[in-house]
Amino acid sequence: MIDLKPLRIDGKFYRAVSVELPKTSLLAIASDKSYIMCGALDVGLLNSRLADRGIIAGKATGVRTLEELLNAPLAEVTLEAEKYGIRPGMIGREALLKMP
Repeated sequence: MIDLKPLRIDGKFYRAVSVELPKTSLLAIASDKSYIMCGALDVGLLNSRLADRGIIAGKATGVRTLEELLNAPLAEVTLEAEKYGIRPGMIGREALLKMP
């Protein structure tokens, strides 16, 4: 099952996506230019092979719901996200508000 819903945080709008897969779920919350995602996100790949795309993203591990993703500390962020003051350890909700 795929669930897509709008999400509002401090007046900013995002798209929240949950994809149920066998034995796991993929979770992401995105603006038009950036996103946070569950542990399936390969930050190393984004920073190396896809660096030319300038992807602004962060990854939280061990999350099972969109609410957990919003409240979990980010384990990794892309180099492009760091340019916006987003750092590992920052809560997902805080990171989203800093992202363009």
